[in-house]
Amino acid sequence: MPTDHQSIVLSAAVPESLLGKRLDQALAEMFPDYSRSRLKEWILAGNVQINGSVCDKPREKIFGEEQIDIQAQLEVQESHVAQDIELNIVYEDEHILVINKPADLVVHPGAGNASGTVLNALLNHAPQVASVPRAGIVHRLDKDTTGLMVVAKTVPAQTHLVERLQAREISREYEAVACGTLVAGGLIDAPIGRHPTKRTSMAIRESGKPAATHYRVKQKFRAHTHLRLKLESGRTHQIRVHMSHLKYPLVGDALYGGRPRLPKACSQEMIDMLRGFKRQALHAIQLELAHPITNEWMSWQAPLPDDMVALLQVLKADTELHGMADD
Repeated sequence: MPTDHQSIVLSAAVPESLLGKRLDQALAEMFPDYSRSRLKEWILAGNVQINGSVCDKPREKIFGEEQIDIQAQLEVQESHVAQDIELNIVYEDEHILVINKPADLVVHPGAGNASGTVLNALLNHAPQVASVPRAGIVHRLDKDTTGLMVVAKTVPAQTHLVERLQAREISREYEAVACGTLVAGGLIDAPIGRHPTKRTSMAIRESGKPAATHYRVKQKFRAHTHLRLKLESGRTHQIRVHMSHLKYPLVGDALYGGRPRLPKACSQEMIDMLRGFKRQALHAIQLELAHPITNEWMSWQAPLPDDMVALLQVLKADTELHGMADD
């Protein structure tokens, strides 16, 4: 796999406040633009000098006022090609990029999707992201989930965004249409892991990673519910798995919802809409975060896509015709 490299040169004197700290701990505080794991790799690789001498021991004690010099290389992967794929850019500066992802667009190349992804589009739009792990992608949306995603254009921006995501300091809100009528909102707190037999699916599992989803009812229809949801964690397929676990799967979710649920005496228009809705009705509608470099609090919203607007209109008309009860 052909690669290129970006040189990193860092120099600083150790402040007295870090007296007695381990080298890896001190570097993490001195150079917060880089992750602890990356700094430790550089120490072990002999890329770190203390007062001119190489130190490859992460646990080396620091006494304060030492001169630290780091000379390292960031590997730039050339395995993914840049492709001229249009991106709906909501916001961009020299550090980050926020996009409104359409349906039917995979975020990262993988099995069956070697190209034609958000990553390929990013390499074309901002070639510098080739030197950022995962081309700056901080969090993903499923192929057929629409809405807002933030991308880091530099390694420091990505380091800070990943840390804030892990600390649950990035707010991500979604809207969805679920099958069935929920009476009230609530919290789903159930761990998610890989399905034991279906390798492309996730499932509620005791051995899974913690996952929490808040949801509230925006509008109730005769046999469906328009929801607003907020993630505390960001597990693969989290909202889809959690709503299916509640027995209120998302409209159009063939993986976790099965066949379309048709209420009694519904119109042909509604039958066509529900059968023809070929993706999960899920949209990342709002994203809020502190800018990774300036720390300014920022907020973006992406209106519901046309297919979900049309779905809600049909559900509203059905409810007005038949009333709330599906008898």
